[in-house]
Amino acid sequence: MRRVLLLAIGSLALGLDAYVVAGLLPVMAMNLHYSVAALGQLVTAFTLSYALLSPFAAAFFFAGRPMRTVLLIALVVFSLGNVLTAVATSLPLLLLARVIAGLGAGIYAPMSAVSAAALVPARRRGRALSLIIGGMTTGVVLGVPLGLLLAHHVGWRATLWMVTGLGVVAMAGVLLALRGGTVQPARRVPVRDRLRVLTDRRVLPILAVTALAAGASIGSYTYLGPLLASTAGVTDLSGYLWLWGLGGLAGSFAIGTLVDRWPNTRLLVTVIVGVLGVLLVSLPAVARGPAGIAVLLVIWGAVGWSQTTPQQHRILALRTDDGPVAMSLNSSALYLGNSLGTAAGGLLLAGAGPAAVVLTFGAIALAVAAANLFTARPTPLARTPAPAATPANTR
Repeated sequence: MRRVLLLAIGSLALGLDAYVVAGLLPVMAMNLHYSVAALGQLVTAFTLSYALLSPFAAAFFFAGRPMRTVLLIALVVFSLGNVLTAVATSLPLLLLARVIAGLGAGIYAPMSAVSAAALVPARRRGRALSLIIGGMTTGVVLGVPLGLLLAHHVGWRATLWMVTGLGVVAMAGVLLALRGGTVQPARRVPVRDRLRVLTDRRVLPILAVTALAAGASIGSYTYLGPLLASTAGVTDLSGYLWLWGLGGLAGSFAIGTLVDRWPNTRLLVTVIVGVLGVLLVSLPAVARGPAGIAVLLVIWGAVGWSQTTPQQHRILALRTDDGPVAMSLNSSALYLGNSLGTAAGGLLLAGAGPAAVVLTFGAIALAVAAANLFTARPTPLARTPAPAATPANTR
């Protein structure tokens, strides 16, 4: 697991970069003399690049290359994007920088997960994947507040330099993690075969669950402030957001062990998404006092961040031969779900109010849980062989 922890350094950098920019927008707006709304497109640029460009890069440019090379290239691209973000003075250059950073992040995330799964025995695969997701959660929970603090005292550019530094440290982590063993390169396959992943009737439901569950969770979380203000008169969200993040941190690390011990990952995902649905539907009624809000946010963070690991397991079980492509599609579904959930939540908030946001997304999560239980095939991943790995030198 020590090698997996080294790979998780990159995930930490990715998690920090993906979420800290949104918090930097007011400071950036004052410094660069753009509106917050205009600079908000930086988040969209990163997210869409991650979701739409990375699967094609993984399928068409990195197939056949050693995983260590792929991960290093991804981190170089990611770090270059953050360097450009740190020195940019115009909105067009900032947008280009975020597209580059999102591309690097979108390549690293699924490829590091595939590598982590190959570095451990099949019975420990869940824990390995949970460490990768946990690294990203740690970047959000601990790194984002630190980045915002740094931005307020030294400037927003210092935060981007910090992310760049983490990217460089992550490169060293990749070199050390994959030095003594190797992960087989993703095999080269014809374009027609690659596109079959998108039409695989077993894979598409999994991708849909990933996107809809992520959209329900993040779409509701984005507009938590207006909801708590209307139900409990809460004006300072900082303490509550920490609870959500800490719940996510616990869920990200704990889910790996649970996956390894619960063979039927379809049922596990159903429970996770079902709990999310029940929680969101009950939120307007329960979130009327500090104790109720605190309990719900911890559970929400835990289930919201824990669905990714079993979904990755299901993907690897179904598409072992082209796991990198399938995993990149799952990552894309996750980020597309986040984007669409945030956009839909904004429309619901404007049209019907904050309670309608969580009630609608809660109903969607419950419907997704039911559909996942009754339509998807079971995938007992704890018993499937790990992706190929050989003890040959990676150099």
